[in-house]
Amino acid sequence: MADTIIDVLIVGAGPAGLQAAVHAVRKKASVVVLGKVAHSSIYGAHVENYLCVDGVVDGADLLRTAVDQATRFGAEIIAEDVLHVDQADELFKVKIESGTELLCRTLIFATGTSRKKLKVKGEKELSGRGVSYCVDCDANFYRNAKVAVVGNESAAVDGALTLTGYASEVHLVCQALEVGEGLAAKLTESSVQVHAGRWPKEITGENAVQGLLLDDDTSLEVDGVFVELGAKGAMELATTIGVMLDLDTFSYIDTNKRQQTNIAGIYAAGDIAGPPWQMAKAVGEGCVAGWEAANYANKQKRQQKED
Repeated sequence: MADTIIDVLIVGAGPAGLQAAVHAVRKKASVVVLGKVAHSSIYGAHVENYLCVDGVVDGADLLRTAVDQATRFGAEIIAEDVLHVDQADELFKVKIESGTELLCRTLIFATGTSRKKLKVKGEKELSGRGVSYCVDCDANFYRNAKVAVVGNESAAVDGALTLTGYASEVHLVCQALEVGEGLAAKLTESSVQVHAGRWPKEITGENAVQGLLLDDDTSLEVDGVFVELGAKGAMELATTIGVMLDLDTFSYIDTNKRQQTNIAGIYAAGDIAGPPWQMAKAVGEGCVAGWEAANYANKQKRQQKED
């Protein structure tokens, strides 16, 4: 896989991403979908206002059907989170939690936008004053400082490892790690202090973060708390390579009617591309994004053959 150039790589295994996969693969493009279906916002929901759905349907059942469709047509689903995205000449390089790096001709961001909160005392009050939700964005502000990262999955572990290059002391607070063997091994070999089986109870400090109180009453003296719950958000991944956000709210990826972003070969669909937050919109945009990305990849391949 590492030496193979994928035509269409889709980040997100929800309705937008899976619909994009179905349409892209039908255009004779090689397609890989990255993500965990259970992380989709409709996985635990009930759907009853979607065209051609009679009555109330379980969201998990719809997603399982979508996965079956996509794989039957020829798409590959990899249940791993994305850690980093970089450009490599006319291609894109995507690193996933197992440590594997994938090369692709086009990228479709099809994940949600919401930032999960801890919902503990002090979090809201100290947001932006030591509480952060993006390691890649804010790590540089914590050089030689003491920090804590909270989370059980790839974003938290990767964030903690990244911070070891900046902070003097890094704590990882987790209930139970849910990451691949490669990432877990890197964590073991690092200087990160892991507090397993624990969870934050309060973020302390007056005008800035001064500490993190855990549920066993352990108190960590830290200058910053990074909340990294789940996988890295598409916004975080996209903006690091220059993808533009909407100019009004800077809360979603800006696209045109072809779901294209400002960077050639990168598309976005679903919640990450703005409201309304409806499955019907996500599926429609996924259809367009998959179609357009496959056309772009196929055109690129033809041009390379002619050259």
